Amino acid sequence: MLARLIAGWRRSLLWTALLGLVLALLATLVWLAGRYEVSQVQERLERDAAGATSDVRAALTRNVQSLQALQTLQGAEGSTATWVLQADALLRNQREWLRLEWRSAALLPLAHTDSPYRPPAFARLGRSNAQAEVALACANARRISGPAYSASYFLPQNDGMGLEAMELCLPKIEAGQTLGYVVATYSLADLLAERVGRHLARNHEVSFTEPDGTRLALHGTARRASRVFTAQQLLDLPGNTLVLRLDSWRAAPDLFPNVLTALVTAMSMALIAVLVLLAKDARRRLRAERDLADALAFRKAMEDSLVTGLRARDLQGRITYVNPAFCDMVGFAPHELQGQANPAPYWPPELTDEYQKRQAVRLAGQHVPPREGFESVFMRKDGSRFPVLIIEAPLINAQGLQTGWMSAFVDISEQRRVQEMQRASQERLQATARLATVGEMASLLSHELNQPLAAIASYASGSLNLMADQPKQLGSDHHYFEMLHTALQRIAEQAQRAGKVIQSVHDMVRRREQRREAVAPQTLFDAVMPLIELQARKLQVQVQLAVDRPLPRVLCDRSMVEQVLLNLARNGMQAMDAPPDLPRVLTLHARPVDHTHREAGPPRWLAFEVADTGPGISQDVAQQLYTPFFTTKAEGMGLGLSLCRTVIEQHGGILGFELRQPRGTIFTFTLPVVPDDR
Repeated sequence: MLARLIAGWRRSLLWTALLGLVLALLATLVWLAGRYEVSQVQERLERDAAGATSDVRAALTRNVQSLQALQTLQGAEGSTATWVLQADALLRNQREWLRLEWRSAALLPLAHTDSPYRPPAFARLGRSNAQAEVALACANARRISGPAYSASYFLPQNDGMGLEAMELCLPKIEAGQTLGYVVATYSLADLLAERVGRHLARNHEVSFTEPDGTRLALHGTARRASRVFTAQQLLDLPGNTLVLRLDSWRAAPDLFPNVLTALVTAMSMALIAVLVLLAKDARRRLRAERDLADALAFRKAMEDSLVTGLRARDLQGRITYVNPAFCDMVGFAPHELQGQANPAPYWPPELTDEYQKRQAVRLAGQHVPPREGFESVFMRKDGSRFPVLIIEAPLINAQGLQTGWMSAFVDISEQRRVQEMQRASQERLQATARLATVGEMASLLSHELNQPLAAIASYASGSLNLMADQPKQLGSDHHYFEMLHTALQRIAEQAQRAGKVIQSVHDMVRRREQRREAVAPQTLFDAVMPLIELQARKLQVQVQLAVDRPLPRVLCDRSMVEQVLLNLARNGMQAMDAPPDLPRVLTLHARPVDHTHREAGPPRWLAFEVADTGPGISQDVAQQLYTPFFTTKAEGMGLGLSLCRTVIEQHGGILGFELRQPRGTIFTFTLPVVPDDR
């Protein structure tokens, strides 16, 4: 009995579906008939709109040709009166024109005439009120060397009414020069009245509108009915774009006369179609159920495999879903969490008040969580705390409504541990760097103090020799004491230099701001020349000094720059170990850095050159030349050029070298010039 009831219910359902389908077919046929008639009306209206647009465009083209004929009168002697007569004749034939003007190349009015069919259009506000539109249209016309239109504008009249106007500017150009302009002022309403077919005005409402729908001018009236039809055509003019719009009203469309005949065929086909559709619907329903089950199984497997915790809450703050990763993270089972509201069991007791306030603000929708997430602290079931990164987003249903919040949780305990290890490692690296700095300072002091101490030792030995020879010098006591005084003075200078070197190196290693002063290039050379000449005599080297004059002063740490000059000069002299028949010449030169084509005025940098006539620097040595502790000398430490470059770079300059022709090497470094305000 139950099976028969179910079967009967199914049959009645099928008959109901069949009846509903027949009724739907009838309604569809009626609707299609109405749509067909509507489409026919709309097509006719579109054709009328296209024809009207073509008529307006052709009329505008003919008007431009008439203005070009009028333009031939510009520039001739005594032609103003003739031009006005011709312009009046044109205005009588073209009712859409309000005014014609002859303007100079500077847009100054030379002659004008108004339409005889209406009072002067500019009598109320004057012509200057539309000067901006005229200037814009003529600028476009001059740019394209042809007619150009301005944007439409409202022109008030003395009768309290107004009209929408548009400017046409036609330039007169000869041999590439603009000699003047003809400016015609259109009335958009008159343009519609004169250039749109009379039959359209009787049955339609024709108007000009802007692209955004703003109506500018209107012509014609249409009978009001229950249905409105609209067609629009774009009128693209040089410098302006208008839309021609046609509105038409019609009553509700009639039905097809052969609807009943079509229904017989449609109902027969519908009977067969219903059976086919029912079978397809059953198969489609089964397939959708299988797809849904597969999608749910896939989603469950994906959520179970995640290491990121997921939690869903409704708008009241109750937990509606948690994945296994979240349960493993906090140590609670799913049934212990689902349905729980605030306070959550994984909140630390000491932070419960703070979390409740935050959740109240969140659930009220007053604060949107940041997309990058925020950090918090959770408590496991055993009471241990751990940091988490929380990323929340609104939970939106299929209808686009928010039903709650979906949150993702990442345990960042390991990340915090790694960050702590990195911080400790960074502290150890900083301690190691300080030890390396101490070693660097020791190496630098040992290298830089070598020269002043050697000079002190040399002058001290000379002084002892002079004192040992005192009995032999009794005949020339004055000269003897003068040499002894000079030697002792040199010893004091070099001792003072050694102290400055220690202080400069100490400041450089401690990264303190070095004391810099304005020094003349000649002063730098004078300070180091005694030491250079002392070594030059030992190595049989000729020293040449060339300083361009006048040169501005440089801003530098004097003692460190002098050490750079000494190091470069010493290296250059030691490099000249050629046979005696070859010249051994060391050249010291100071010059301004050449200006580029973008610079002017006094130089901002000075270049100091130390050139030798040695064998030069090979390519293999050049690649490691500034590497610390790299040296080609048996007694060298490999720190000289590295430290020289460090000193020059601290001054903002550059230390480099190039091969000298036909033989030798030129080392060059730059120093900044003292600004004019110092």
